[in-house]
Amino acid sequence: MNQAKELIDLIGNTPIIQVKRLDTGKCNLFLKLENTNPGYSIKDRVALNIINNAEKEGQLNKDSTIIEASAGNTALGLALIARIKGYKATVVILDKMNENKIFHLRAIGANVITTRSDVGPDHPDHYVNVAKKIAKETPNSFYASQFTNMNNPKAHELTTAPEIFNQMNGNVDAIVCGVGTGGTISGIGKYFSEHSPKTEMVLADPEGSIVKDVVEKNEVKEADYSWLVEGIGEDFIPDTLDLKYIKKAYSVSNKEAFDTIRNLASTEGILGGSSSGTLIAAAIKYCMEQTIEKNVLTFVCDNGEKYLNTAYNESWLKEKNLI
Repeated sequence: MNQAKELIDLIGNTPIIQVKRLDTGKCNLFLKLENTNPGYSIKDRVALNIINNAEKEGQLNKDSTIIEASAGNTALGLALIARIKGYKATVVILDKMNENKIFHLRAIGANVITTRSDVGPDHPDHYVNVAKKIAKETPNSFYASQFTNMNNPKAHELTTAPEIFNQMNGNVDAIVCGVGTGGTISGIGKYFSEHSPKTEMVLADPEGSIVKDVVEKNEVKEADYSWLVEGIGEDFIPDTLDLKYIKKAYSVSNKEAFDTIRNLASTEGILGGSSSGTLIAAAIKYCMEQTIEKNVLTFVCDNGEKYLNTAYNESWLKEKNLI
Protein backbone atom coordinates (compact mmCIF):
# COMPACT_ATOMS: atom_id res chain seq x y z
CA MET A 1 0.00 0.00 0.00
CA ASN A 2 1.29 3.48 -0.88
CA GLN A 3 1.61 5.54 2.28
CA ALA A 4 1.54 9.34 2.31
CA LYS A 5 4.69 10.84 3.81
CA GLU A 6 2.92 14.03 4.87
CA LEU A 7 -0.38 15.86 4.48
CA ILE A 8 0.64 17.49 1.19
CA ASP A 9 0.84 14.05 -0.43
CA LEU A 10 -2.93 13.69 0.02
CA ILE A 11 -3.77 16.60 -2.28
CA GLY A 12 -5.57 15.47 -5.43
CA ASN A 13 -6.76 12.04 -6.59
CA THR A 14 -10.21 12.86 -5.21
CA PRO A 15 -13.10 10.44 -5.80
CA ILE A 16 -16.02 10.83 -8.21
CA ILE A 17 -19.51 9.60 -7.35
CA GLN A 18 -22.76 9.53 -9.34
CA VAL A 19 -25.80 11.38 -8.02
CA LYS A 20 -28.65 8.90 -7.56
CA ARG A 21 -31.47 10.79 -5.81
CA LEU A 22 -31.72 14.12 -7.64
CA ASP A 23 -33.73 14.56 -10.83
CA THR A 24 -31.20 14.97 -13.65
CA GLY A 25 -33.50 14.21 -16.58
CA LYS A 26 -31.93 11.98 -19.21
CA CYS A 27 -28.41 12.69 -17.97
CA ASN A 28 -26.04 11.08 -15.50
CA LEU A 29 -24.63 13.61 -13.05
CA PHE A 30 -21.28 12.97 -11.38
CA LEU A 31 -19.65 14.89 -8.52
CA LYS A 32 -15.91 15.12 -7.98
CA LEU A 33 -15.45 15.39 -4.23
CA GLU A 34 -12.81 18.10 -3.86
CA ASN A 35 -13.89 18.49 -0.23
CA THR A 36 -11.78 15.38 0.49
CA ASN A 37 -8.51 17.29 -0.03
CA PRO A 38 -6.58 17.88 3.23
CA GLY A 39 -7.52 21.59 3.26
CA TYR A 40 -11.08 20.53 2.38
CA SER A 41 -11.24 22.30 -0.99
CA ILE A 42 -10.23 22.25 -4.65
CA LYS A 43 -7.93 25.21 -3.98
CA ASP A 44 -5.34 22.96 -2.33
CA ARG A 45 -4.26 21.98 -5.85
CA VAL A 46 -3.66 25.60 -6.86
CA ALA A 47 -1.87 26.48 -3.64
CA LEU A 48 0.49 23.51 -3.96
CA ASN A 49 1.36 24.22 -7.60
CA ILE A 50 1.95 27.93 -6.93
CA ILE A 51 4.24 27.23 -3.96
CA ASN A 52 6.12 24.40 -5.66
CA ASN A 53 6.86 26.58 -8.68
CA ALA A 54 7.86 29.54 -6.51
CA GLU A 55 10.37 27.27 -4.78
CA LYS A 56 11.76 26.05 -8.12
CA GLU A 57 12.19 29.66 -9.25
CA GLY A 58 13.96 30.69 -6.04
CA GLN A 59 11.19 33.04 -4.92
CA LEU A 60 10.86 31.49 -1.46
CA ASN A 61 13.32 30.91 1.38
CA LYS A 62 12.94 29.77 4.98
CA ASP A 63 12.01 33.26 6.21
CA SER A 64 9.51 34.10 3.43
CA THR A 65 5.95 35.27 3.99
CA ILE A 66 3.37 34.11 1.46
CA ILE A 67 0.70 36.77 0.87
CA GLU A 68 -2.60 36.35 -0.95
CA ALA A 69 -6.06 37.83 -1.49
CA SER A 70 -8.70 35.13 -1.22
CA ALA A 71 -12.34 34.30 -0.57
CA GLY A 72 -10.95 31.79 1.91
CA ASN A 73 -10.13 28.47 0.31
CA THR A 74 -6.97 29.46 -1.59
CA ALA A 75 -5.87 31.19 1.59
CA LEU A 76 -6.47 27.98 3.54
CA GLY A 77 -4.53 25.92 1.01
CA LEU A 78 -1.61 28.35 0.99
CA ALA A 79 -1.58 28.67 4.79
CA LEU A 80 -1.69 24.90 5.24
CA ILE A 81 1.18 24.25 2.83
CA ALA A 82 3.13 27.23 4.17
CA ARG A 83 2.84 25.81 7.69
CA ILE A 84 4.06 22.37 6.58
CA LYS A 85 6.95 23.81 4.54
CA GLY A 86 7.99 26.33 7.20
CA TYR A 87 6.84 29.63 5.64
CA LYS A 88 4.67 32.35 7.16
CA ALA A 89 1.31 33.29 5.59
CA THR A 90 -0.66 36.55 5.53
CA VAL A 91 -4.05 36.46 3.83
CA VAL A 92 -6.54 39.18 2.94
CA ILE A 93 -10.11 37.91 3.08
CA LEU A 94 -13.42 39.62 2.27
CA ASP A 95 -15.53 40.72 5.21
CA LYS A 96 -18.57 38.80 3.90
CA MET A 97 -16.80 35.45 4.05
CA ASN A 98 -17.78 32.91 6.66
CA GLU A 99 -16.18 33.48 10.05
CA ASN A 100 -15.38 29.78 10.30
CA LYS A 101 -12.80 30.22 7.52
CA ILE A 102 -11.09 32.91 9.60
CA PHE A 103 -11.06 30.63 12.66
CA HIS A 104 -9.57 27.85 10.52
CA LEU A 105 -6.90 30.15 9.05
CA ARG A 106 -5.85 31.41 12.46
CA ALA A 107 -5.80 27.87 13.85
CA ILE A 108 -3.11 26.91 11.31
CA GLY A 109 -1.07 30.01 12.02
CA ALA A 110 -2.06 32.46 9.29
CA ASN A 111 -2.19 36.21 9.81
CA VAL A 112 -5.69 37.21 8.66
CA ILE A 113 -6.70 40.68 7.45
CA THR A 114 -10.32 41.38 6.46
CA THR A 115 -11.35 44.04 3.98
CA ARG A 116 -14.47 45.38 2.28
CA SER A 117 -16.54 43.22 -0.05
CA ASP A 118 -18.66 46.09 -1.45
CA VAL A 119 -16.02 47.88 -3.54
CA GLY A 120 -14.83 47.39 -7.12
CA PRO A 121 -11.38 46.44 -8.42
CA ASP A 122 -10.31 50.09 -8.79
CA HIS A 123 -10.87 50.89 -5.13
CA PRO A 124 -7.85 50.84 -2.76
CA ASP A 125 -9.85 48.73 -0.27
CA HIS A 126 -10.55 46.00 -2.83
CA TYR A 127 -9.05 42.85 -1.37
CA VAL A 128 -6.61 42.28 -4.25
CA ASN A 129 -5.27 45.84 -3.94
CA VAL A 130 -4.91 45.49 -0.19
CA ALA A 131 -2.93 42.26 -0.61
CA LYS A 132 -0.65 43.85 -3.23
CA LYS A 133 0.05 46.78 -0.89
CA ILE A 134 0.90 44.46 1.99
CA ALA A 135 3.20 42.43 -0.27
CA LYS A 136 5.08 45.58 -1.29
CA GLU A 137 5.50 46.63 2.33
CA THR A 138 6.52 43.19 3.69
CA PRO A 139 10.21 42.28 3.44
CA ASN A 140 11.01 38.89 1.88
CA SER A 141 7.41 38.34 0.80
CA PHE A 142 5.97 36.27 -2.03
CA TYR A 143 2.66 37.43 -3.49
CA ALA A 144 0.89 34.27 -4.71
CA SER A 145 -1.37 36.30 -7.04
CA GLN A 146 -3.87 33.57 -7.91
CA PHE A 147 -5.71 35.93 -10.29
CA THR A 148 -2.65 36.39 -12.54
CA ASN A 149 -0.40 33.44 -11.71
CA MET A 150 -0.65 30.93 -14.58
CA ASN A 151 0.40 28.14 -12.23
CA ASN A 152 -3.22 28.36 -11.06
CA PRO A 153 -4.90 27.01 -14.23
CA LYS A 154 -1.84 24.82 -14.83
CA ALA A 155 -2.62 22.96 -11.60
CA HIS A 156 -5.97 21.89 -13.03
CA GLU A 157 -4.56 21.10 -16.46
CA LEU A 158 -1.95 18.83 -14.86
CA THR A 159 -4.01 17.20 -12.10
CA THR A 160 -7.77 17.78 -11.99
CA ALA A 161 -8.42 17.32 -15.70
CA PRO A 162 -6.48 14.09 -16.30
CA GLU A 163 -7.99 12.64 -13.12
CA ILE A 164 -11.49 13.32 -14.48
CA PHE A 165 -10.60 11.92 -17.91
CA ASN A 166 -9.18 8.72 -16.44
CA GLN A 167 -11.87 8.23 -13.78
CA MET A 168 -14.61 8.70 -16.39
CA ASN A 169 -12.79 6.54 -18.96
CA GLY A 170 -12.80 9.55 -21.29
CA ASN A 171 -16.60 9.54 -21.40
CA VAL A 172 -17.67 12.96 -20.14
CA ASP A 173 -19.88 15.24 -22.24
CA ALA A 174 -19.91 18.38 -20.07
CA ILE A 175 -18.04 19.75 -17.07
CA VAL A 176 -19.66 22.53 -15.03
CA CYS A 177 -17.39 25.01 -13.22
CA GLY A 178 -17.71 28.34 -11.48
CA VAL A 179 -15.33 31.25 -11.87
CA GLY A 180 -13.52 32.88 -8.99
CA THR A 181 -10.13 33.14 -10.63
CA GLY A 182 -11.14 31.09 -13.68
CA GLY A 183 -8.30 28.67 -13.05
CA THR A 184 -10.47 25.56 -12.85
CA ILE A 185 -12.52 26.11 -16.01
CA SER A 186 -9.47 27.32 -17.97
CA GLY A 187 -7.07 24.56 -16.93
CA ILE A 188 -9.62 21.78 -17.39
CA GLY A 189 -10.84 23.41 -20.61
CA LYS A 190 -7.35 23.43 -22.09
CA TYR A 191 -6.79 19.75 -21.28
CA PHE A 192 -10.15 18.60 -22.65
CA SER A 193 -9.85 20.72 -25.79
CA GLU A 194 -6.80 18.61 -26.60
CA HIS A 195 -7.88 15.20 -25.27
CA SER A 196 -11.70 15.22 -25.64
CA PRO A 197 -12.95 18.08 -27.84
CA LYS A 198 -16.54 16.84 -27.52
CA THR A 199 -16.55 17.79 -23.81
CA GLU A 200 -18.33 21.11 -23.21
CA MET A 201 -17.10 23.49 -20.53
CA VAL A 202 -20.14 25.05 -18.85
CA LEU A 203 -20.10 28.12 -16.61
CA ALA A 204 -22.15 28.37 -13.40
CA ASP A 205 -22.27 32.04 -12.42
CA PRO A 206 -24.01 33.58 -9.39
CA GLU A 207 -26.59 36.28 -10.15
CA GLY A 208 -24.86 39.64 -9.80
CA SER A 209 -21.51 38.41 -11.14
CA ILE A 210 -20.27 39.81 -14.45
CA VAL A 211 -18.79 36.66 -16.02
CA LYS A 212 -21.90 35.22 -17.75
CA ASP A 213 -22.54 38.51 -19.60
CA VAL A 214 -18.93 38.66 -20.73
CA VAL A 215 -19.17 35.09 -22.05
CA GLU A 216 -22.50 35.58 -23.83
CA LYS A 217 -22.43 39.25 -24.87
CA ASN A 218 -18.77 40.25 -24.56
CA GLU A 219 -20.18 42.93 -22.27
CA VAL A 220 -18.52 44.05 -19.05
CA LYS A 221 -21.14 45.39 -16.66
CA GLU A 222 -20.81 46.50 -13.06
CA ALA A 223 -21.23 43.74 -10.49
CA ASP A 224 -24.03 44.26 -7.98
CA TYR A 225 -22.37 42.18 -5.20
CA SER A 226 -25.69 40.53 -4.33
CA TRP A 227 -24.47 36.94 -4.41
CA LEU A 228 -24.08 35.16 -1.08
CA VAL A 229 -22.18 32.08 -2.25
CA GLU A 230 -18.48 32.23 -1.47
CA GLY A 231 -15.48 31.68 -3.73
CA ILE A 232 -17.11 32.21 -7.13
CA GLY A 233 -18.63 35.18 -8.94
CA GLU A 234 -16.51 38.13 -10.04
CA ASP A 235 -16.47 41.89 -10.49
CA PHE A 236 -13.56 41.74 -12.99
CA ILE A 237 -12.11 39.28 -15.49
CA PRO A 238 -8.96 37.70 -14.06
CA ASP A 239 -5.89 37.09 -16.22
CA THR A 240 -6.16 33.40 -15.34
CA LEU A 241 -9.57 33.08 -17.03
CA ASP A 242 -9.50 31.96 -20.66
CA LEU A 243 -13.01 32.61 -21.98
CA LYS A 244 -12.53 30.68 -25.20
CA TYR A 245 -13.12 27.33 -23.51
CA ILE A 246 -16.59 28.20 -22.18
CA LYS A 247 -19.38 26.91 -24.45
CA LYS A 248 -22.45 27.66 -22.33
CA ALA A 249 -23.29 29.70 -19.23
CA TYR A 250 -26.04 29.66 -16.58
CA SER A 251 -26.93 32.23 -13.97
CA VAL A 252 -27.93 30.85 -10.56
CA SER A 253 -29.78 32.80 -7.87
CA ASN A 254 -28.91 32.74 -4.19
CA LYS A 255 -32.08 30.78 -3.44
CA GLU A 256 -31.36 28.17 -6.12
CA ALA A 257 -27.82 27.69 -4.82
CA PHE A 258 -28.73 27.31 -1.16
CA ASP A 259 -31.80 25.16 -1.87
CA THR A 260 -29.60 22.87 -3.95
CA ILE A 261 -26.92 22.21 -1.33
CA ARG A 262 -29.52 21.67 1.37
CA ASN A 263 -31.30 19.23 -0.93
CA LEU A 264 -27.98 17.52 -1.70
CA ALA A 265 -27.36 17.06 2.03
CA SER A 266 -30.85 15.70 2.74
CA THR A 267 -30.97 13.32 -0.26
CA GLU A 268 -27.39 12.27 -1.00
CA GLY A 269 -25.88 12.87 2.44
CA ILE A 270 -23.21 15.19 1.02
CA LEU A 271 -22.48 18.39 2.93
CA GLY A 272 -21.11 20.75 0.30
CA GLY A 273 -20.05 24.39 0.49
CA SER A 274 -22.09 27.27 -0.89
CA SER A 275 -20.39 27.44 -4.30
CA SER A 276 -21.20 23.75 -4.80
CA GLY A 277 -24.88 24.75 -4.75
CA THR A 278 -24.33 27.13 -7.67
CA LEU A 279 -22.42 24.51 -9.66
CA ILE A 280 -24.85 21.67 -9.05
CA ALA A 281 -27.89 23.89 -9.74
CA ALA A 282 -26.38 24.90 -13.10
CA ALA A 283 -25.45 21.29 -13.87
CA ILE A 284 -29.04 20.22 -13.26
CA LYS A 285 -30.29 23.02 -15.55
CA TYR A 286 -27.93 21.76 -18.25
CA CYS A 287 -29.04 18.16 -17.68
CA MET A 288 -32.74 19.00 -17.93
CA GLU A 289 -32.21 20.70 -21.30
CA GLN A 290 -30.67 17.62 -22.89
CA THR A 291 -32.73 15.33 -25.11
CA ILE A 292 -30.26 12.44 -25.05
CA GLU A 293 -28.30 10.75 -22.28
CA LYS A 294 -25.09 12.56 -21.38
CA ASN A 295 -22.47 12.26 -18.69
CA VAL A 296 -22.18 15.57 -16.84
CA LEU A 297 -19.66 16.30 -14.12
CA THR A 298 -19.32 19.06 -11.57
CA PHE A 299 -17.67 19.56 -8.19
CA VAL A 300 -18.27 19.60 -4.48
CA CYS A 301 -15.72 22.40 -4.22
CA ASP A 302 -15.31 22.47 -0.46
CA ASN A 303 -16.64 21.14 2.82
CA GLY A 304 -20.05 22.28 4.03
CA GLU A 305 -19.00 22.20 7.68
CA LYS A 306 -17.54 25.69 7.14
CA TYR A 307 -21.07 26.92 6.43
CA LEU A 308 -23.10 25.27 9.19
CA ASN A 309 -23.74 28.73 10.67
CA THR A 310 -25.01 30.12 7.34
CA ALA A 311 -26.03 27.80 4.50
CA TYR A 312 -27.37 25.15 6.90
CA ASN A 313 -28.71 27.54 9.54
CA GLU A 314 -32.44 28.30 9.20
CA SER A 315 -32.17 31.56 11.15
CA TRP A 316 -29.50 32.89 8.77
CA LEU A 317 -31.45 31.69 5.73
CA LYS A 318 -34.61 33.43 6.97
CA GLU A 319 -32.64 36.60 7.63
CA LYS A 320 -31.43 36.53 4.00
CA ASN A 321 -34.98 35.74 2.72
CA LEU A 322 -33.86 32.38 1.35
CA ILE A 323 -36.51 30.32 3.11
